[in-house]
Amino acid sequence: MITIFIIAIEAKRRWRSQVGVALLSSICFGGLAHAGTPQAEAPAATPPTAPESAAAAAPAEPVIELPKLLHTVEAPYPEEAERARLEANVRLRLRVDTQGVVTQAEVMEPVGHGFDEAARTAALQFRFTPAKRNGVPAPARVTYTYVFQLPGRSKAVAATPPPALSSAPKAAASPDEAPTEYREDVEVTAVGETRAERRRKSAEAVHVIELEQASMESADLGTALARTEGVDVRRTGGLGSSARISIAGLSDDQVRFFIDGVPLEFAGYGPGLANVPVNLVQQMEVYTGVVPIRFGADVLGGAVELVTDQDVRGSAVAGSYELASFNTHRVTASGRHYQESTGLMVRAHGFYDDARNDYPVNVEVPNDLGKPVPVKVPRFHDGYRAGGASVEAGFVDKPWARRLLVRGFFNAAGRDIQNDVNMESAYGEVTTADGSAGGTLRYSQNYDPGVSVDAVGGYTFRRNRFLDIGSCAYDWYGRCFLTLPQPGEITEGGTERYVNQHTAFARLNAAWTPVPGGAHTLRLAVSPTFVARTGEDRRLQANNQPDPLSAPRGVTSLVTGLEYQLDAIDGRLQNIAFVKDYLQDVRAQKLLASAEFLDQGRTAHELGVGDSLRFRITPELSAKASYEWATRLPRPDELFGDGNLIDANLELQPETSHNFNLGLGYAGTEGRAGSFRANVGGFARLTDQLIILIGQGSSFTYQNVYGSRSLGALGSVGWTSPGRYLSLDGNATYQDLRNTSGEGNYAEFKDQRIPNRPYLTANGSAQVRVSGLLKFQDELLVTWRTRYVDDFLLSWEALGNDEKLGIDSQLTHGLALTYVIRDMTTRLSWTLDFQNITNAQTYDFYGVQRPGRLIAAKFTLER
Repeated sequence: MITIFIIAIEAKRRWRSQVGVALLSSICFGGLAHAGTPQAEAPAATPPTAPESAAAAAPAEPVIELPKLLHTVEAPYPEEAERARLEANVRLRLRVDTQGVVTQAEVMEPVGHGFDEAARTAALQFRFTPAKRNGVPAPARVTYTYVFQLPGRSKAVAATPPPALSSAPKAAASPDEAPTEYREDVEVTAVGETRAERRRKSAEAVHVIELEQASMESADLGTALARTEGVDVRRTGGLGSSARISIAGLSDDQVRFFIDGVPLEFAGYGPGLANVPVNLVQQMEVYTGVVPIRFGADVLGGAVELVTDQDVRGSAVAGSYELASFNTHRVTASGRHYQESTGLMVRAHGFYDDARNDYPVNVEVPNDLGKPVPVKVPRFHDGYRAGGASVEAGFVDKPWARRLLVRGFFNAAGRDIQNDVNMESAYGEVTTADGSAGGTLRYSQNYDPGVSVDAVGGYTFRRNRFLDIGSCAYDWYGRCFLTLPQPGEITEGGTERYVNQHTAFARLNAAWTPVPGGAHTLRLAVSPTFVARTGEDRRLQANNQPDPLSAPRGVTSLVTGLEYQLDAIDGRLQNIAFVKDYLQDVRAQKLLASAEFLDQGRTAHELGVGDSLRFRITPELSAKASYEWATRLPRPDELFGDGNLIDANLELQPETSHNFNLGLGYAGTEGRAGSFRANVGGFARLTDQLIILIGQGSSFTYQNVYGSRSLGALGSVGWTSPGRYLSLDGNATYQDLRNTSGEGNYAEFKDQRIPNRPYLTANGSAQVRVSGLLKFQDELLVTWRTRYVDDFLLSWEALGNDEKLGIDSQLTHGLALTYVIRDMTTRLSWTLDFQNITNAQTYDFYGVQRPGRLIAAKFTLER
């Protein structure tokens, strides 16, 4: 039996080799020429012998349809070169999207004298039929040789394809035009799917957000994410303020964030996503409720992965500068260099943000008679400063490693605190600061037969500071109206706290596909994490009082996952089934009233299972369903507090949840009426021991809500006109998150909505695109966006009707004007962005007012 199996595998290998030779011949010798030029036919593959036929019964290779050139534009002969009697062959690498549009043209070997610019400008106007994989449009890479020849001279020989099969003259562009004195040849070098398309077509419950346009606007990642159905982003103020990101009703640490597979807080950005510069990220992938094992994370509500630029070839630089209202300045810079001969790659990036956030807010201030009256005043103590940089170096695409990269980073941020959680008291000197530094080592490699490994490990040091030692009481005008008897605007006696956290982590992902390109894949993920935390409260120590922060605390966790993927029915069906194992050990010391420390510890062990299914009904229409019995272990900040405004709670229990998703998606190809897209879905989250952040006066604490249920529906629809002149998009999300437990601290609120969670949100956008205003490749983008948030309560329904307990419905509008200039190697863009044009009053957290009308100007450069 084993001998027969080995013979079948070897026969299959020989049959694939013949098919591969035939396909390569079709690509390289077919000579895809200008529209109207006859195409050379590739020889048919030799029929397989009997053993080969048996092997062919295994899962088939993808059926590839190559792109065909439909329309070209004649490149003008450079005047300088024509006067000098120069000729040239210009090799271009083209990217052709799923609509057959050339989205990028790169000169592979510059020849100068104006040839490069002329060839690239013409190629960007070409149109192809889309390439297809198994009947589904797919992007392609095309090598195109543009041959410039002087009139009256013999035809030059192009680099590709071979001259014996590509000497036919170019057909005239129209019956009224004579044949031109240049020739071009085409070679398709790859037909495949981008990472974004692979994710969208997978069984995973994922939504992909590409950020090319957002990178040219003043939107940060939080703003871009909030435009997505099923996602809500709320903040306690302006730039740099705390943010709560909710996916399908669950938020806070129930949602985890990653950058290239590494947890965000371990990569030098801290735990918050909303303030990461958008220009450092290429796309976001939002996983709703059912999270793949490769993240190695205990996640309840979902995950967001930030994907940076995956193109490591060549050299490139990029930068951006943004100037906005409320004294806001944001700068980013990045660069990379790849040495082809050695495989050495070096890249770096950095950013700096500075904002005063002195926007006006509506508050109540006592008049001369002591009666509160409404006034509008600018915020005077809400500044934010942040900066960071990273350098990565290593080798790529070597025989001994596909990736071997070392990365070092640092990041620092400081923020002023203007008010308490309910925006009832003003502060003038309270500040926080956060900094981190560390490094990672990544290794990935493919092994035969069908084994791949991707591993990353690292260390991060993080330090937080909370400072409240002011001696004045401030009013909303920023005036010190009272000298305090002792330091401290928030706490009597003042606070000066420092928290140090050391984290070591590793992520190992391995995959095995028994038959390369086959239907079965097995994956393993192992993710250990070690966190040690210490700290000090210097005010307590100065008064010879016991310091609870000085006690050592630690969390050790291990998440292991095993996943099986099946692709069947010629790729129309994909199913991913997985199991997860969660282990957490917590060690801490609790300060007792007797000033003694009590050792505390807890070990938690949970299991989880899940399954994701995708069925492609037609090439454009797909259905998805997914389920996970998910577990989330409490985070260090939830257990120990953050040393700032979040208090410790060592009694927290792990959260568990049954997560369900259903979805139907349509992505049509461009036709006479343009292209349409639509998605509709529903979700359910049946959660036990839900952990939520509860405000208590001047601070917060995480607490378990013993049971909750979140039900919701979402949908989106979009249309793009022929030629992409006009695009319309809209989405809406409805969610109902309620307490379902009749026990514990919240028993009296059973069946009531959990507060501070909007239940209905909607987004809409319209974009007009005008091309070729000054030059052919120039674009003017006019984008209108609107957002609606229905009214919601900030407290439990049974606690009264005080107007401060509710937030009215909110409708905001924005307008962005972007002008893009492209040449052979450079993209420049200028954007004028108007946000909240109507200056509507907007609120997110506990009545804290968000900025009103904002105007921003942004400049970006990519070369």
